[in-house]
Amino acid sequence: MTIKALFWDIGGVLLTNGWDREQRADVLGRFGLDAAEFTERHKLAVPELELGRMTLDEYLSQTVFYAPRAFSREEFRAAMEAESQPHEESVALARDLSQRHRCYSLNNEGADLNDCRIRTYGLHDFLLGFFTSCYLGVMKPNPAIYRLGLNLANVRPDEAVMIDDRAQNAEAARSVGMQAVQYVSAAQLREELAALGVQ
Repeated sequence: MTIKALFWDIGGVLLTNGWDREQRADVLGRFGLDAAEFTERHKLAVPELELGRMTLDEYLSQTVFYAPRAFSREEFRAAMEAESQPHEESVALARDLSQRHRCYSLNNEGADLNDCRIRTYGLHDFLLGFFTSCYLGVMKPNPAIYRLGLNLANVRPDEAVMIDDRAQNAEAARSVGMQAVQYVSAAQLREELAALGVQ
């Protein structure tokens, strides 16, 4: 078995999550928003955001700015973006591996935040393509997104490894014939990839 391509989740592997529970709780608390009310609105809007059928501005109109606020959209959006931080050791590992293997992202995210995170942390320096739910119109753990990623990268399932922090997403990758590693730490990831012949 020769591994030709590595597919990286971004949130939870290369960077912190972009707009997951912890990030939302932090920002909502700072802006004094009702978490329960926001969550109900978020649940309806976020799939449309992450499937690329709603912009971040439209999402914010439905979840935050449906009522007058004492703060601006720009302030709230800046706080959302500031939640993203790099996992430095994972980024360094991905950069190193990209010298010898084709590397792509395969992640769920809305277009605006995805683009911001790619630019801010220079992910385009070592990832050849971004197979993101907002561009592909399908989300992990749907097996279709893994098949699309494989087709776009022109690799067979047995030539690819999916790296994801969520067990369900790793399992879904395996269901289409890919190798998969559930990320816990950079050191653990390096070890498990080496066992697959990826060094």
